[in-house]
Amino acid sequence: MPEIDLSPFLPPRRGGRLARWVSAAEALRAVPDRSRVFLMGNEMLPNRLLSELDEARDRYTRIELCSASLTSRPDVFAHAGDPFWFLSTHASPAYEHLWDTGTVEVVPARYSDQAALFAPDGPLPCGVALVQVSPPSPDGRVSLAPSLGGAAHVARTADLVIAQVNRNVPYTFGAGELDLDEVDLLVEVDDPLPARRRAGRASPTALEIASLAAEHVPDGATIQFGTGAIPDAILANLRARRALRVHSGLLSEACIDLHEAGATEGLMVAAEIVTTPRMLTWLHRNPAVRMAPAGYTHGAGVLATLPRFVSLQSTIEVALDGSCNSEVASGRLISAPGGAPDFASAASLAAGGRSIMALPSTAGGGAISRVVARIEPPSPVTLPAYLADLIVTENGVAEVRGLGGARRADAIRALADEKHRAALV
Repeated sequence: MPEIDLSPFLPPRRGGRLARWVSAAEALRAVPDRSRVFLMGNEMLPNRLLSELDEARDRYTRIELCSASLTSRPDVFAHAGDPFWFLSTHASPAYEHLWDTGTVEVVPARYSDQAALFAPDGPLPCGVALVQVSPPSPDGRVSLAPSLGGAAHVARTADLVIAQVNRNVPYTFGAGELDLDEVDLLVEVDDPLPARRRAGRASPTALEIASLAAEHVPDGATIQFGTGAIPDAILANLRARRALRVHSGLLSEACIDLHEAGATEGLMVAAEIVTTPRMLTWLHRNPAVRMAPAGYTHGAGVLATLPRFVSLQSTIEVALDGSCNSEVASGRLISAPGGAPDFASAASLAAGGRSIMALPSTAGGGAISRVVARIEPPSPVTLPAYLADLIVTENGVAEVRGLGGARRADAIRALADEKHRAALV
């Protein structure tokens, strides 16, 4: 398989660091007071380091901890505001109990913004990086493995890099590979990684949506997708395709099935991995996978060059003008723009590109329409109307690119559940 040159999308390597193996307590003593600290997120959160940081909290007056999505609540959450403060580019449910305390600040950002936000010359420079990596490979490198995000950049630019070296972390090839002398302090652990479960069996509604969406993915397309029952069902519908290329924000277990069915060719490129047990085993030293930084996986300049780029996404609600809210449900902030703006915009620029937004027409057992007249505050417009292309519910497909006014509204209204259509004016 042809290799990908990721160097233009990464800062220069900074070798010559200490690369010293120490205890967690000794490592955390190196963190200065009033530091802004970058954390790897999702299942790669370095919990052993954070537990030690919490134990040493009396040494600090203020520590700001920056991350993207979190899937667990580390020990430092118990001391939010004294001395720990939190900044997130993704409104994860893990933070929900802290929303009303004023100790968490959510910065609206696209996934592609992460590296620039936390860069030394960015608005939120991080002087310390706490990361989790694989054990060293035979050639003396460790890997940031399943969760790059902005970590690939910050691990090269932070003044202090502390790595939790976990023998249960798989080694992946690509932008997450670090020479040992790019790390200041290394702490060896043997902690199980939190494993996600694969999305459950798709409902009849999800299966119908997936079947309709998959019809618009041709052989030879480059695909991007999310995680959950509907994306997994769409990928299941694509197993008979051929020459598909995968360039996505994340890879899920459904990718393994797609790959083993012979539907894909070339390298699978992603910035995040959904860490089910099967996926972790398959991922380790897999030459078919390349982990890439956000500037490559989500960068418009890269995505727009991908032939027949098809973005497969979902959303919380879609309005009659085609705009989408992917962040707030029932007045609660539950997510973030993430890669949605990056991928939808790129699909509109790529030759033969399509942006497919797939969602059930209702929620709450049919009581709530997810097709709405307009996006109402406090819900934000995550994707503006001008990026709308293909919208899919179990009731059909609306091809709205090139439609305006009443024609667009009528096409989207037809996707709603019949009992809600009359109210959509």
